[in-house]
Amino acid sequence: MMTERPPQRIPNRQLAALIAEAGFSNAGLARRVDQLGLEHGLDLRYDKTSVTRWLRGQQPRGTTPALIAEVFTRRLGRRLSAQDLGLDACAPVYAGLEFAASPAEAIDIVSGLWRKDSGSHTELRKIAFTPAGLVVPSRDWLIGRADDRVARNATPAPGAGGTSAPASGTAPPPRAAVPRQRADRSPGGRVTMGDIAALRSVGELFRTLDHAYGGGHARQALVRYLEHEAEPMLRGTYGETTGRRLFGAAADLTRLAGWTSYDIAAHGLAQRYYVQALRLAQAAGDRAYGSYVLVTMSRQAVYLGHGREAVQLARVAQQGVGSGAPPVVQSLLHAVEARGNAVLGEVRACSASMARAERALEAARPGDEVPYWIRFHDEAQLADDFAHCHRDLQQWRAAAQHAERSLQLRSPAYARSRLFCRVVLGCARLGLGELEQACALGAEAAAAAAEMRSVRAVEYVRDFERRLEPYRDAAAVRAYREKVAAL
Repeated sequence: MMTERPPQRIPNRQLAALIAEAGFSNAGLARRVDQLGLEHGLDLRYDKTSVTRWLRGQQPRGTTPALIAEVFTRRLGRRLSAQDLGLDACAPVYAGLEFAASPAEAIDIVSGLWRKDSGSHTELRKIAFTPAGLVVPSRDWLIGRADDRVARNATPAPGAGGTSAPASGTAPPPRAAVPRQRADRSPGGRVTMGDIAALRSVGELFRTLDHAYGGGHARQALVRYLEHEAEPMLRGTYGETTGRRLFGAAADLTRLAGWTSYDIAAHGLAQRYYVQALRLAQAAGDRAYGSYVLVTMSRQAVYLGHGREAVQLARVAQQGVGSGAPPVVQSLLHAVEARGNAVLGEVRACSASMARAERALEAARPGDEVPYWIRFHDEAQLADDFAHCHRDLQQWRAAAQHAERSLQLRSPAYARSRLFCRVVLGCARLGLGELEQACALGAEAAAAAAEMRSVRAVEYVRDFERRLEPYRDAAAVRAYREKVAAL
């Protein structure tokens, strides 16, 4: 009996064409796939022979097709899937970094992220931050337009005429914002302006908790709220006006979920939330809020030391809103660009950005109509950003002056921001040779950090302690260490 020959593999011409376009060697592609795997804790060990086999038609195992697609996405600057490379589809390792093609797809991606995060997927909080993952979403947002239609099944049912958005866009009476008396919403129900008012109120509550107690305090509750309340609303029934506002409220809560993830050092997860918040803001038709999401992404890049990406994100935000944005928004965008330039050590560019930020804030008037999300950007916040810039440039006198001003002006409600500023002031005092004052400020910050659930707060204190190392034998430093040990 003749044995049946195995089916002939078909050479993968799509992969070959992309390898040529990217300018990779087979060994170079294998090395990049291995490096990307390491970011996700995978020990892959591919080599040029592996790539030769893929080109001959062999299918790589597991999530490797998604990793290969991400390598090409980074190199070529456009989103590519496994299928685009002639490979079998698989679960994407990079789920959440996609900038959805439609509002319906955006709902699917972000709700999948909420569901995974609200469960016990601790590996989700270990995903690495990837600077290259910022390129495609920010570009797609910049060149993209608001979606033509976001309404879902918006034909009013008989007798349901009063539940859609008022033509004037004004909110209904406050009683409509009272949450329904049930555990979860059911998908498909009609969304009202009262529902959206409730989402906004919840956002304010979680924002207040985050400022005072750190992102770890109520992050999981926020994610569960998004899963059980926001997702059914997004899959509900609404007209255009209500739909835009719903996407705007969902974008705000998703950005906040990213911010709280960032505060507990879940940086890859935070990055995914920011990308999805950016896409939801586009569905809302809110360019200004999209620029704010990019500012948040830029701040994370600054914190992680990626100055070049931070500057690029700030500039994309500036281009996206144009010169017609309110002065206070312009001020924020320039201040964040200054932070990125400071990380890079670009003194002249940083000074120019700081000057633009200061002029823009001076041009703002108390009666100006500004978005709710920009209200935190005031003289105290600008002084805080300037203090950080001068610290990074080792301009200690200026850093101390701006940090002191920020602490004088900043409300006690912003406890974590005050802690950060106190550490910056301590670093400046250290740079000026004022060791006792520096240690006193550091001890205050350490005491505040002990009351919070914020990895960033702890990291600020640790950074200060690293700067104390050259003075470890001084009496003031020994006293500082005893105080902190007692905490």
